[in-house]
Formats: sequence, C-alpha cells, structure tokens
Amino acid sequence: MKNKIVLLLFFSFFVFTLTSCTNDTDESFKLITKVVETTNKGTSQTYLYAYNGNQIVSIDGIQDRMDFTYTDGLISKMVMLNKTNQLRETTEYSYLKGKLVRVLSLGNYKINYIHNSDKIVSYERFTLGSGNEEIREYHGILYFDNENLIKEERTYDNMPVGVDSKYSISFDYDAKKNPLFNILGFKELLNQNDKVSINNTLISTVITSVSKDDQITSSAYLYKNSFTYDLDNYPTERVSENTVATNGNVGYLKTEYFY
Repeated sequence: MKNKIVLLLFFSFFVFTLTSCTNDTDESFKLITKVVETTNKGTSQTYLYAYNGNQIVSIDGIQDRMDFTYTDGLISKMVMLNKTNQLRETTEYSYLKGKLVRVLSLGNYKINYIHNSDKIVSYERFTLGSGNEEIREYHGILYFDNENLIKEERTYDNMPVGVDSKYSISFDYDAKKNPLFNILGFKELLNQNDKVSINNTLISTVITSVSKDDQITSSAYLYKNSFTYDLDNYPTERVSENTVATNGNVGYLKTEYFY
C-alpha cells in the first residue's frame, strides 16, 4: 500500500511538472500579429501578419503585400505585390539538407550560398540581365555566432578597372528574443540579414572603402536601436536612430510590435 502511495505521488508530480513546463513554453512562444512603423515626421504604416500554425502565410501592408509558400517546413517562395501598380515580384528559395543554397528573384537577381561551417557562409550575388544573363554584382562572407549574424563582408565585382570597393557591416545584440525567429523557416532566409538572428540588434556598424590608384577613401556609419520589452522578454517597441551621411541629419523610426 505504501509503495502505491509513493508511486501515485510520483506520477502526480510528474504530470504537474510536465504541465507546468508545457505552459511555460506556450507562454514564452509568441508570434507577431501586427507591426506599426512611425517616422519622425509622424507618418505611419501598419503591417498585419497571418499564420497557419507557426508558418507565416502573409504580411499585409498599406502599399504592399507578401505571400509565403512552404515546402517540407521551409519557405520556398515569397510573392510581393505592389498595391499601387499591381506589379508582382516572386522570390524562390532552394535548399540542400535544410540549408539555403539559392535565392532567385525572377528577372532581378540570384544569390548562391555555400555553407563552409555552422558559423561561416560564403555567397555570390548576380544581377539577371536580358535573357537571364548573369552578371556578378558582388561576393562576400557571412559570420555567425550563437545563432546571430555578427558580421557580413562584401567585395563588389562589377567595378571599373583599377577600382576596389568593399563593404562590411557588424551587429551587436541584446540578450532578448527576436520574435521573427519563432516563424518556422525564417531563420534560414540568409538574404534577410540580421532579421534571421535569435536576438535583437542594438548597434549596426557599416564601413565602406574604395581604393583607386593606391588611394583609399573610407567611411563609417552607426545605426542604433533602443527597445522596450514585455515580461516575456519580447520587444514591444523599437526606436531606430541613424545618421544620414550627406547632411548629418538624424532620423528616427519607431516600430511597435503586437502579439
């Protein structure tokens, strides 16, 4: 009888623990349902997110709409509709063993990816001319750490003879949750830059350099984000600040997240 009581208590504790863990997971897993962006001039745009489970179906804004298609749990196609002129842009995603190997924007560009390791991905981007002629625009390397994109290095190829042009961007992150990471397959879309990271970008540093006749011209830009979070460590508001290089003016963009 004593053994039965102990077993019953153990079973009850196991069920309670399992239920508690399940509830914690459900409470901490969130998907964006609406995003409102407001500029420092007061203009705003609203985007509505629709899902099938944790698969993104569409992102619908005032000026454009994006529709997504999945194949085997991975995003295989995105169609963007410009509501003003009704033009559509179709982007197709191809994978090998669950890793993105090609992005094809029909009639626009193509990106090929090579996964050298879990932390380094090299790529080439081509523009597509008439008759789908491929012109290599630039090539580069993506660096990852702890599921965050920490740096991208890029070298431009379609430059005049004797001119060498390079670009790099590095990212510093918080320790909070990027809600886009919860969308099934979104983290594989390497052409989405830091949006595929597990955390939120606090600072982006862009460095460009152009070399010609042994003379190097370089510039650096700093982009800052500040966040407000909810009790589950998801952002509810982001304020982005950037300095425009041409005149030094500072611009702001406030983004509000709803779940």
